[in-house]
Order: sequence, then structure tokens, then C-alpha cells
Amino acid sequence: MPEIAYVNGAYLPLAEARVSILDRGFLFADGVYEVAAVIGGRLIDNEAHLSRLEKSLRELRIESPLPIQTIADVEAELVARNELNEGLVYLQITRGAAGDRDFGFPSGATPTFIAFATKKNILASSAAETGVKVLTVPDMRWARRDIKAVALLAQVLAKQAALDADCQEAWMVDDDGYVTEGSSSTAFILTKSDTLVTRQNSTAILPGCTRKAVQSLAAREGLTLEDRSFSVTEAYEAKEAFLTSASNLVLPVVSIDGRPIGSGAPGARSRLLRALYIEWAMNPGAAR
Repeated sequence: MPEIAYVNGAYLPLAEARVSILDRGFLFADGVYEVAAVIGGRLIDNEAHLSRLEKSLRELRIESPLPIQTIADVEAELVARNELNEGLVYLQITRGAAGDRDFGFPSGATPTFIAFATKKNILASSAAETGVKVLTVPDMRWARRDIKAVALLAQVLAKQAALDADCQEAWMVDDDGYVTEGSSSTAFILTKSDTLVTRQNSTAILPGCTRKAVQSLAAREGLTLEDRSFSVTEAYEAKEAFLTSASNLVLPVVSIDGRPIGSGAPGARSRLLRALYIEWAMNPGAAR
């Protein structure tokens, strides 16, 4: 069965999906995106993702090409047409294609909306069993990181630096030595006093949807939560560390810059929070 994508109102084979070379997403990275997980054929925490999509569009003054509920219907249709049981649905909206390449907002351009589905083994992830290794790198991104923009070159370079160092993720660090977030994830540490710490929401980081859900689950378990900056040194000394994202849920971090975190194996709290998130995701009626 061919993979089916969505492009500006049409469902068509992925190999036939096309947008204009004058699209501003291609020329200027003038657009936003979202990624939602699919487990058991159902989109996970999708209301949070679509709410963040609306905010990103407002911040960039891009008009949504469809009502948000209709976008959710497109996602559901892609899940059905691709017979997707487990994986991801990707959405991207750009300011559209203009008649020429000019920096100012074009008048009369129609936003471009594309989406596609990808199969991925999320639940039985080998990284959840072994943990992941993290490399710290300087944070070179633009100042409005709270907008989920398609301008991802700094994250691409950070991720490749991690891969070159035999790590699976990069944690980006600001000029003061504090971790902001991962190249494609939210960074958490568990202190020796069992306090769960992640950076406070601001323009310096993306407000993670999975982050928010995991924090709610952690609070339900009685963990103390702190939204604050933490240094690389504090991360080295943490009892546990983990990352969260829609595409990976919760993954334990076992080393940072070659230094083992805790015992150097996935921590008990990290494993618990992953299990609790999966339980919640697979039981949509359950409280969070």
C-alpha cells in the first residue's frame, strides 16, 4: 500500500506530493510544524499539540488554512488511510508561495499545509531499555524558541554532533552554562533529593506537550517538581536524567558528555514515568 500524504486539500501518494519551489517554508523557513504520536491507531495528546500549533501560527502572523478541528480530521484521515497503528503524524504550515523571493510578507499568498504519517516503533523502543547518551553543545538558536518553527538548522547541527560522538541526543546549553533543552526533546534531571527539575517555560525553550503530561503524572506520584534552570554540572551530579518528546515519550539518559548519570543505567523514576505515560496514552479516559 503506498504511503498517503496530504497537500493543500488533496490526499495523494507520498511520492507524488509536491509544493512550489517558491514556497516560503523552503526559501525562508517561514513556517511552523507539529508532530503527534500515534499509539493503537489513536493520536496521543493531540489537543495540546494543536493548541501549540495555533500559538505558533499567531506568533508568526500566519493564517491557519483550516479550522483546527478540520486539521485534526486531516490527521485522523491520514492515520486511517495509512493504516497506522503506531508512529507519528507530521504537520507543516507555511506562509505559502509568492510570485517572487522577497523578505516581506506577501500579500494574497495562500498558506501551504502539508501532512504525512510515518510508522515508528514507539512502545517497544530499545533506547527505553538501554537508555540514551547525551552530548552537551552550545545553544545557537534564534531567540524565539517557544515557537515551533521549521528553522531547525541549529538543532540539525546539534544532533549530528551528538551522533558523531556516539550519542543519541544533544542537550543545548546557554551562555551562562545552563541547559535549555534537547535538540528534539525536553531535558529533565532528578536530584539526589528526589526533586524533578526541568527548565521553566519562556521564549528560551519550546513548551513541550509530553513534558506537561509527564509533569502531571509525576505530581500524581508525589514527586516534587521544580521549573528552573539547571547547570551542566548539576546534570552531571543528578540521581537520574531523562528526556521527553512526542516521538520518544520518555527515555532515560544514562550518560552526559561521557559521564555516567547515577548508576549509569536507566533509573527507576525514569522507567516509572515512561510506564505511567504509556498507560495514560493507551487509556484515554484515565486521569492524568
